[in-house]
Amino acid sequence: MENFTIPVKQDVSSANQAIFTNLEGMVGFVPNLYAVFAHSEHALANYLTLQNGKSSLRAKEREVINLVVSQLNECLYCLSAHTAFAKMNGFSDEQIIEIRKVNLTFDAKLDALAKLVKGIVLGKGHVATELLGSFYAAGYTKGSLVDVNMVIGDKIITNYLHALTEVPVDWPVAVALETENA
Repeated sequence: MENFTIPVKQDVSSANQAIFTNLEGMVGFVPNLYAVFAHSEHALANYLTLQNGKSSLRAKEREVINLVVSQLNECLYCLSAHTAFAKMNGFSDEQIIEIRKVNLTFDAKLDALAKLVKGIVLGKGHVATELLGSFYAAGYTKGSLVDVNMVIGDKIITNYLHALTEVPVDWPVAVALETENA
């Protein structure tokens, strides 16, 4: 695979330079995967608009989705970044592992969400009626379902971009899951 360069601020457009400055202020650095978006004149701004859009979902719910999708897509970059964000949102290391395994013992509502997300990703949008029923029974709405799909789409974008570019992970690396039959 071609070595994908990670652009630095002076190598990107003035619009992307402004976004880099904002990212440095918010995160402390420009994450490699975000920098890769800046190879395009518009992709970084468009992605950030999607990622930061209003949602009926709480930050913790969004992190559950991000972790489940990234685990299923085997994206170490996004797993690492969202492990850090999940910790910032109050999840423990043990809870993060449960989320990634889609077996949440600590919160029934988030478990229904995680199971639905797994079903959506594996079924390419088609899910068992039981998963939807559990999702709605947990207190989610049709609007929530649409917002879940938006977050899944957001995460697929970054999972696939990382798979295409293989840029180095610049977050504390997420631990590998233990295999069930090890």
